[in-house]
Amino acid sequence: MSAVNSDVLDVIIESLRELLAQKNFPVPATLDADTVFLHGELPIDSLDLAVFLLVLEEKIGHDPFREGFRSFVTVGDLAAIYSER
Repeated sequence: MSAVNSDVLDVIIESLRELLAQKNFPVPATLDADTVFLHGELPIDSLDLAVFLLVLEEKIGHDPFREGFRSFVTVGDLAAIYSER
């Protein structure tokens, strides 16, 4: 994977904070590149994650999943995928 663009990482983290606030979910004490999406400290499910990816497509301006799904576990993994261009 490529290096993580810090601006992309910031957008993802801020967008996660917005998603959690909209759903009245608690925000983990630490929300960073090592935060695990599903079955981790984030109280979101796969539907929340799918909607979140649509939000990121709008905010970041491209869809790295256009050619198919790419596996990721952490916020940093996702940021690396969005940082590839």
